[in-house]
Amino acid sequence: MARIFSVCLVAVMSCSCAQVGAQGKMFKQGKQVGRIQSKQLDEISGIAVSRKNPGVFWVHNDSGGKAQIYAINVRGHLLSTFLVTGAKARDWEDIAIGPGPQANQSYLYIADIGDNKAKQKTVTVYRVPEPMVSLTQPVSVDRTAKADAIKLKYPDRPRDAETLLVDPLTKDLYIISKRELTNKVYRAPYPQSTEDTTTLQFKATLGTGLSVGGDISAHGRFVVVRSALGAVLFERVSGKPLWEAFKKTPRALPVKSEPQGEAIAFDIEGRGYYTVSEGKKQPIYYYERIKAAD
Repeated sequence: MARIFSVCLVAVMSCSCAQVGAQGKMFKQGKQVGRIQSKQLDEISGIAVSRKNPGVFWVHNDSGGKAQIYAINVRGHLLSTFLVTGAKARDWEDIAIGPGPQANQSYLYIADIGDNKAKQKTVTVYRVPEPMVSLTQPVSVDRTAKADAIKLKYPDRPRDAETLLVDPLTKDLYIISKRELTNKVYRAPYPQSTEDTTTLQFKATLGTGLSVGGDISAHGRFVVVRSALGAVLFERVSGKPLWEAFKKTPRALPVKSEPQGEAIAFDIEGRGYYTVSEGKKQPIYYYERIKAAD
């Protein structure tokens, strides 16, 4: 199995390197800004920057844990734990934040989309209004409002995926597959049904593989996709649908060498992005945008 994975990894590397642009640098190398403190957070596979609570990140563990999300600060200290009401944690792989049904309300989107054997007929994205978090009270355990379950299926066959994106301009959901040499991009247009299963729309093929996480900047211009090999940046043309950005050659981004780095998220202003790895007491890195970059 290890030999097979190594061969696949080499193949993905060969394909990916040919499909990533070598434009000038846009972001500085990562600087450590914190370190995960809680022993509970040893398998972080998704991170999102709060819109409601300044200085707060939302994170979750990988599969096998409870259906709960965690609020931490930039230094990595646990602030609060929230049980996600009405949700199940089969194989949570990513978390995103964006708009939803109610105006002026931010929502958390939790991606139960992992499927190592590619056998699940449907996958689920849970949507819940972003909770308020106290920055001064002792660590607490609370419950979210009841989550909406958005059930999705692929148009062709089941796939393993670890990347969820929420378009802040259209509220569309995007899922990027993981296992192929060149990953596939699928869209669930807004409004997404919470009663019936929605068939995803195939929209693009990436020139990279092994995608494990991603995010869209709050203004909707930049998309970062992280893989087992690094990270790349796609840029949306103003007035164009997001999926068209994936048809262009992306820009390579710096990422620190991490034991199992999957989680990545832009800050609110789009001036930089954060990464953190699975594992105990992992550092949180911030990559600042170079001011002179276009």
